[in-house]
Amino acid sequence: MFDFDQYLGFIMFLTIFTIGFWLMIFLLVFVVPYWLGGNLLEMWKEKRAAKKAKRLE
Repeated sequence: MFDFDQYLGFIMFLTIFTIGFWLMIFLLVFVVPYWLGGNLLEMWKEKRAAKKAKRLE
């Protein structure tokens, strides 16, 4: 049915596909929210610091 080379190619394809799938899940669930949350927190701190500096003038 399959030669050994075709079997290895199929296993390699499944491995790469699975790694890519889990990488996308990891990026969408952990990395992107962490990046957005940190960015929003930094913007909030900068606005707060600017408002505080303006109040002190």
